[in-house]
Amino acid sequence: MNEATSLPQPLAGLRVIEFTHMVMGPTCGMVLADMGAEVIKIEPIDGDRTRRLLGAGSGFFPMFNRNKKSIGIDLHTQEGAATARRLCATADVVAENFKPGTMAKYGLDYDSLCKDNPRLIYASHKGFLPGPYDHRTALDEVVQMMGGLAYMTGRPGDPLRAGTSVNDIMGGLFGAIAVLGALIQRGITGRGMEVQSALYENNVFLMGQHMLQFAMTGKHPAPMPARDNPWAVYDVFTVKDGEQIFLAAVSDAQWLTFCDALGFADLKAEPELATNNQRVVQRPRLLKAIAERIAHRSAAELSAVMEKAGLPFAPIRRPEDLLDDEHLLATGGLADVTLPDGPKAGQSVKTTLFPITMEGQRLGVRLHPPRLGEHSRELLESAGFARQEIDDLLARSVVA
Repeated sequence: MNEATSLPQPLAGLRVIEFTHMVMGPTCGMVLADMGAEVIKIEPIDGDRTRRLLGAGSGFFPMFNRNKKSIGIDLHTQEGAATARRLCATADVVAENFKPGTMAKYGLDYDSLCKDNPRLIYASHKGFLPGPYDHRTALDEVVQMMGGLAYMTGRPGDPLRAGTSVNDIMGGLFGAIAVLGALIQRGITGRGMEVQSALYENNVFLMGQHMLQFAMTGKHPAPMPARDNPWAVYDVFTVKDGEQIFLAAVSDAQWLTFCDALGFADLKAEPELATNNQRVVQRPRLLKAIAERIAHRSAAELSAVMEKAGLPFAPIRRPEDLLDDEHLLATGGLADVTLPDGPKAGQSVKTTLFPITMEGQRLGVRLHPPRLGEHSRELLESAGFARQEIDDLLARSVVA
């Protein structure tokens, strides 16, 4: 894909080298890449194992590795580790998300690299920030369970992980935020720094509102499906043909509009339903009455009524439904990428873009998710390797 583009690239000219896999580290690199940085993905000689995941993991690599370049290096060899260090000497940022101590084995930790590159910013993505838990192996599911998110998401007695890699993705976002802050500081002091992001601390940050809820009220926060709802009409309803739709009226003005739009003049007139708090007291009876009255109406019909009235609503959709979402298609929220691996390698599919605009534009795809080693020669040449050195490294499978 041609890298020349009119899209905003505020990080153009920044070189990032990432030693990452799965989701958290690659998300950090993707954010920096989407904003214009040259992001170099150093993979094992046989490729990032994320390329070969099945099932729920099959979308990880193409989702989080666009706009990057790939080189495979065997870090287990002295020459391979030295090659990686030589590349890192050209970097503004190094990002990694391996177990504590892994990078130090290859002389690729911050303390080793900053000696020759004091301007280096080094982003570590871990399961836990340094402390009593930092030796533990963490996964998104692990920290959701121990960090309260699964408790708050599931029904009472049935902890349930969130339906996406929420901590991995947000951990990568926080890592990218830390890198951007460190870049500003480097512009002032001329020196880099190490920054860290972690799954567990990310999850705890998400739980902060519920922790403060307990501090303010003295009551244990109930899981979201069983929470004391502050609004009476704020629920999912099953309607015609088994379809489901979320409907809400979160103010007294919205309640009046809701009744007018759906023809509930009798409910509107009931004195005991006049205010939100009164309706909350009557919530079980009220929801039952509404459910019975709209059961014969389709989700599409109800959506049209709610939209016309300016009320909150949402049909219940699956991830694949978003590929045909009229808003995303009209606003450029989806972009085409070519799959690099798997049975559909070479096929074009749609992916989601970073959810911001800059100068009114979405940040697009400059480079498709790379094939293993797609940019090896180019990258080694940029680091000063001679052609014969490159040929030798490739021939002996030190580099792929």
